Amino acid sequence: MDMTYRSLDRELTAEDPWRLDGNPFERKRHAEMLRLSLTPGAVKNALEVGCAAGAFTEMLAPHCQRLTVVDVVPRAISRAKERTRQWSHMVWVVSDIQRFSAAEPFDLIVVAEVLYYLADTVEMRAAIRNLVGMLAPEGLLVFGSARDANCRRWGHAAGAETVIAILKETLIEVGRVHCQGESVNEDCLLACFRNSIQPN
Repeated sequence: MDMTYRSLDRELTAEDPWRLDGNPFERKRHAEMLRLSLTPGAVKNALEVGCAAGAFTEMLAPHCQRLTVVDVVPRAISRAKERTRQWSHMVWVVSDIQRFSAAEPFDLIVVAEVLYYLADTVEMRAAIRNLVGMLAPEGLLVFGSARDANCRRWGHAAGAETVIAILKETLIEVGRVHCQGESVNEDCLLACFRNSIQPN
């Protein structure tokens, strides 16, 4: 994972890493993620896992009363923080999602293009368990990822279909969108899940 972190940090030195601002596919993906995130209306307490350079963070922030942003790469947090400096309701945390915890539950969690960086499905399950544990009753989790075939071709353990199956073990899927662009690499699934489990 240290090599992955170093690679991500290097890529974040570019003006528009991963073409999140300039690519029509990425703009459509973010628009669909936002639509799924705002299904219930205003969001009181949200968590974004993996902010890259803040392209989606900037879209989500105006719709949340409070937004916590977690990324394992400090440079990602710095860039997203600079991009969203006009808002004061943001909390920034440099952390691995497997170790991150919060005192208050989130009514929205967004995790996109992140979990495939974990070493295997065991680590993915641990991260998902952690996220589900922080999701409020009736809260929404919006997940997005490149599909299994592409992720495996890129050298990752798994992608969207695998993670969606794991999420469906504890959450109820309430929406799904397939985003596809012109390139073979532009093929992802977005899914929205509701936490129907009531606290004890």
